[in-house]
Amino acid sequence: MLTAPGLCWLCRMPLKIGSWGVCSVCTRALAPRAVCCPRCGLPAAHPHLPCGRCLQKPPPWEALVAVSPYAPPLSGLIHHLKFSRGCQLAPPLARLLLLAVLHARRTRRLTRADMIVNVPLHQRRHWRRGYNHSDLLCRPLARWLSCRCPSQALRRVRATAIQHQLSARRRKKNLRNAFRLELPVTGLHIAIVDDVVTTGSTVAELSRLLLQSGAASVQVWCLCRTL
Repeated sequence: MLTAPGLCWLCRMPLKIGSWGVCSVCTRALAPRAVCCPRCGLPAAHPHLPCGRCLQKPPPWEALVAVSPYAPPLSGLIHHLKFSRGCQLAPPLARLLLLAVLHARRTRRLTRADMIVNVPLHQRRHWRRGYNHSDLLCRPLARWLSCRCPSQALRRVRATAIQHQLSARRRKKNLRNAFRLELPVTGLHIAIVDDVVTTGSTVAELSRLLLQSGAASVQVWCLCRTL
C-alpha cells in the first residue's frame, strides 16, 4: 500500500502536485456511476429529487455527499487509513471529499456548512488506534472551506459494539444514548464527516442529537456510501 512521494496512491503515476495523493484520472474514475438520491445517497431515479424512501421516511439529515460507493480501490485506502496507521492518507482522502462537496454545491445547491464535526470514537478505541480517522479528515476540510472544526464537539460517552458486526436493527439500539454534545450549535448548519456510511445509524443518531440541540440543518459527508 505504501507509495513513493509524488506518485498517485492508486495508479502509481507521477503527480503534478505531490500532496494531492490521487491523480486527476483516478479521481474521475472514482465518481459514482449510479444515480443516487441527494438525501440518503442510495440508488434513485433522479439525482436532484428525493427518492421514494425519503419521501415516505426521510433521514434526519438534509443531504448526503459521498465520493463513491464502498468498493475498491477507495475502500482499500480507507482500510489502510483506519487500521494500518495510514495517517498520511488523510489529506488526499479529504481532498477527494472536498471535490465532492464543491460539486454538490454547484449542482445541488448544497447549504454551506458553518461547522464540520467528526464521528467520535470511545476513548478506549481512540487510545488503542492512536487517532480518530474522522477527525483527520475534518481538519484539512475545515481549513480549505474556512469553517469551524471543534474536534471535541461530540463525545462518545458509552462504549458500543462494533457497528459493522451488527444488523441494521441492532445498530440503532447499539447507539442509543451513546453520544453527547459538548458545545452550543443553535442556528448552525453542520456537516458530519465520516469515512463510510452503511445503514446510516451512526450519522442518524448524531443528526438527531444536533437537531434537538438547535442546529439549523445537518448534512453528512462521507468518502463512501454502501449501496
